[in-house]
Amino acid sequence: MKASDEKNIIESYNKKAIERDTYSLQDWKVKERDVFLNKIKKEKCGSLLEIGAGTGKDSLYFKEQGLNTISTDISPEMVKLCKEKGLSAKVMNFSSIDFPNNHFDSIWALNCLLHVSKEDIKGALNEIKRVLKPSGLFYMGVYGGENYEGIWEGDSYTPKRFFSFYEDESIKQLLSELFSIDYFNVVPNEIVGGKYHFQSIILRK
Repeated sequence: MKASDEKNIIESYNKKAIERDTYSLQDWKVKERDVFLNKIKKEKCGSLLEIGAGTGKDSLYFKEQGLNTISTDISPEMVKLCKEKGLSAKVMNFSSIDFPNNHFDSIWALNCLLHVSKEDIKGALNEIKRVLKPSGLFYMGVYGGENYEGIWEGDSYTPKRFFSFYEDESIKQLLSELFSIDYFNVVPNEIVGGKYHFQSIILRK
């Protein structure tokens, strides 16, 4: 991703942080989050890193379920809101995750990796893999259904954000080069609302 695109994403999310903190989680997102929670509980995961944590609502939920959570986001305003919820939070880009190798039992990434270009996605995924413990679990949730990359001209955010989407088979092929796919569920766009469906994926190192 170009530096200008990254700068725009930071600015967009800084501006929308307070508004986004008022949003309630859609039922289908709650359901997919619970699928992951049940899996990490079954495997007795103790630690969870959230990347692209936004206002920290998911991190707080996982913390309340007994996990030792750390929240990271590229937006300083989002990280501020995470800290206000009592979360351990840091400003961090997921292309350079400032934690040791094999550090976390589980990683949660909801609707953040869709801002990574196709050129840079393997680097970001390798960073996630690096900080995940052997056999650790990684949740990746993104919109998709067709191959697309670029600034979303219909974006209501200012400045407009960069997005990258994949067809189902394309993203499976990409992810299977680095992880084993434990779970792949498509939430239809009729439920999600909008043009794209949702790809809910649990991966194992």
